[in-house]
Amino acid sequence: MTRIYSMLLAVTAFLAVAVPAQAQEAAASLDARVNEAFSNATGWFVNFIFMSIPGTNFPWIVMWLVIGATVFTVYFAAVQFRFFGHAIGLVKGDYSDPNDAGEVSHFQALATALSGTVGLGNIAGVAVAVGIGGPGATFWMILAGLLGMASKFTECTLGVKYRNEYPDGTVSGGPMYYISKGFDELGLPGGKILAVLFSVFCILGALGGGNMFQANQAHAQITQITGEFPGWITGLVFAAVVFAVIVGGIKSIAKVTEKVVPFMGILYVGAAFVVLIVNYNMIGWAFGQIFAGAFTGLGVAGGFVGALIQGFKRAAFSNEAGVGSAAIAHSAVKTKEPITEGFVSLLEPLIDTVVICTMTALVIIISQQLIIDQATGNYMLNEAGSAIATVDGNSGVALTSAAFGSAISWFPFVLAIAVILFAFSTMISWSYYGLKAWTYLFGEGKTTELVFKIIFCIFIVIGAAASLGPVIDFSDAAIFAMAVVNIFCLYFLMKVVRKELDSYSARLKSGEIKKFTH
Repeated sequence: MTRIYSMLLAVTAFLAVAVPAQAQEAAASLDARVNEAFSNATGWFVNFIFMSIPGTNFPWIVMWLVIGATVFTVYFAAVQFRFFGHAIGLVKGDYSDPNDAGEVSHFQALATALSGTVGLGNIAGVAVAVGIGGPGATFWMILAGLLGMASKFTECTLGVKYRNEYPDGTVSGGPMYYISKGFDELGLPGGKILAVLFSVFCILGALGGGNMFQANQAHAQITQITGEFPGWITGLVFAAVVFAVIVGGIKSIAKVTEKVVPFMGILYVGAAFVVLIVNYNMIGWAFGQIFAGAFTGLGVAGGFVGALIQGFKRAAFSNEAGVGSAAIAHSAVKTKEPITEGFVSLLEPLIDTVVICTMTALVIIISQQLIIDQATGNYMLNEAGSAIATVDGNSGVALTSAAFGSAISWFPFVLAIAVILFAFSTMISWSYYGLKAWTYLFGEGKTTELVFKIIFCIFIVIGAAASLGPVIDFSDAAIFAMAVVNIFCLYFLMKVVRKELDSYSARLKSGEIKKFTH
């Protein structure tokens, strides 16, 4: 593990390498041509997925995710709150039988799934949401995160229930399996077609948003500290380290994520705590801004509705509840009770959105990077009127960096390490998601798996070296297209989860399900 950390941190130590101007111009020209061609071919799909509901600027895909999360919360009688304590016990291993089928522990499965969601969205995305929707966006972000816990519970329970278990002890699971098997079991048509559609979207999302975007943004953050150097160098280093991890399968991935995720979480949240402690007298004021802004907007762009939209968007884009990706990682868990992994998975949106995203928002608010009109108490808009004016005109990751930097002068270096770890952990998790979709379509086998892993690592280099905007946009749209298929199918399959929940609850209450002594 120390070796992997060393290899990751070595990325920041690369010296700038001179590249002839002609080569740079040729690369830029190629980027532009690819961008234009790809945008012309796929723009309609991207526009459709992120299209706003008529008369609003609220993307319909976000509403689709929020409505699904609300339905599951009501249907399962707020399962995320009723079984929260039991979920903690499961993660600790209190109910884990080492003889159960599966490949990883509850904690490892949670860490792997978290590593796929905790990433740049927690750093840059929250800054965008607060910068446009104001502090009030934080309230709606938290609410959407709490509701999303029920979506994770539903999909991850099904992931374990309908997984394939092979003689060598390996498993394959996820939406493509529970859609095809579950629909067949219920006598519903179209299961295999929907499963194939989901798998195609998953592969596209893995190669783009879960891979190229991560490498691209990591390189951008590294060059802010080291100076400019070719992106392919960063790409090659990341590709080598990622391949070294993913070639060993989910067990190898889980061994890394169970160490990387807690480390990067403590690193980032710890830095946030430093800022809060330095400004402890403003914490009450910050929460006041959050609650007031949630219902009044405090004069920000779009007012109360703008705050709500930005909060819901950030939560949906951050924790991926309802997308179905996490169910693939959770399917590998060692358990004979599918519902237990549903309980464990509901902790994801809590950690990702309610804790980490909220910490980012609090730091931005408390650091007073957002400019307030002293006469009215409202936030001032920028010249374009599209977002809140900031001290140095920062937005996105630059706003987050400036907010932390107001209390920790050396935070840009911490942020660079955090971005590298976030990007790395997201890539290895999404490599597994893409791999399982790939093997669902093309069959299980070492050769089939190796082909995908090599393709995945090639795309890391491409992502770090190129500026393929429309390609990334398309892959992001593909990730949310996964949610269209997944949530549609969850509505038909949630009664299966209800039966599992009722059975487990009765046995837990009667004492039939006992803790294990390890």
